[in-house]
Amino acid sequence: MTRVWQWNRPVTVREVLEDLQQERSIAYTTVMTVMDNLHQKGWVRREVDGRAYRYTAVSTRAAYSAALMNEAWSQSDNPAAALVAFFGMMSAEQREALQDAVRMVSPNLTETTPGPTAETTPSAPAEPTADAAGDDSPTDDATPESGR
Repeated sequence: MTRVWQWNRPVTVREVLEDLQQERSIAYTTVMTVMDNLHQKGWVRREVDGRAYRYTAVSTRAAYSAALMNEAWSQSDNPAAALVAFFGMMSAEQREALQDAVRMVSPNLTETTPGPTAETTPSAPAEPTADAAGDDSPTDDATPESGR
């Protein structure tokens, strides 16, 4: 999925395969299976182009991330506590991005809104990297982010 999002255009299995092969050995059928799984799960659309399919992302990576956060938050029995814990995990850069986002969606809010401080906030774990295809053994229970 990472490659489909990065390239932001319709891609073929062959294009994804050739890009992945620059990093590791991977079979065409593995990439084809992953792309088909992503299509079956509704993460990509595909159109016939000659004898191949061209795959296009259904949503952006940002929309996918937002859906994950919303789903996790909605599962909490105490949403306010979950948000406080989440904010506490943020790095300074992530807190700044959050403040920028809040300003964009709520122009009436000011900088006086209290937030976590650098002294009380541990660093958040680094975002994992993901490819359009993982190892040579795709599974049905993998997430779209992992690309499997």
